[in-house]
Amino acid sequence: MAAATATTATFAVTRLVASSTPKLKQPFSLLSPYKKPSSLFSSSSFAPRPLRRHQTLRFSTVPKISAIISVGDKLPDATLSYFDSSDELQTVSVSDLTSNKKTILIAVPGAFTPTCSQKHLPGFVEKAAEFKAKGIDTIACISANDAFVMKAWKQDLKVGDEVLLLSDGNGDFTKAIGCELDLSDKPIGLGVRSRRYAMYVEDGVVKILNLEEGGAFNVSSAEDLLKAI
Repeated sequence: MAAATATTATFAVTRLVASSTPKLKQPFSLLSPYKKPSSLFSSSSFAPRPLRRHQTLRFSTVPKISAIISVGDKLPDATLSYFDSSDELQTVSVSDLTSNKKTILIAVPGAFTPTCSQKHLPGFVEKAAEFKAKGIDTIACISANDAFVMKAWKQDLKVGDEVLLLSDGNGDFTKAIGCELDLSDKPIGLGVRSRRYAMYVEDGVVKILNLEEGGAFNVSSAEDLLKAI
């Protein structure tokens, strides 16, 4: 009888406490409603996560030949300089040089440098008549040297009217078409020059662009361009 009374009293106290205690709301409002609250305190919640392995970055060492200018683009305008036959300093714009004309533009890393002096420019001087036969109005050679150096180079190579030697001394045109060649790490002090190229332009629009990697001489010869026109 005493045991039954004790059991009844315990049950009553338990019900009283349960009825007077407010129901607890989910303690973390940011939890997804689809997750059980008890999962917060599961042993798996405190299990260490595996460390993410860092991916090794790989860089290509293969040089890519690219420029801002490409076939089909209109050449940006710039002012180039030269000494005329009367030894007067003249300027010419790229627009005047190419508008309503068929023009060959070649660029060299530097006047008096071996490949430029022995192969690249002489080839266009020798083939000037063949280019004229194809309707070319002007052949011009551009370098980031000043006009005085270009004048001396022209005299040294005995270039006549076959090719117009133009100075892009500040590199404005070279930079505008994205063909800079940084040689400042070389011990001979060339600084920033132009990459070598041969370009065929009709009415200011690039039709053919044979662009070399740096100062190489593989695709920009007079013969190469003659075959492509």
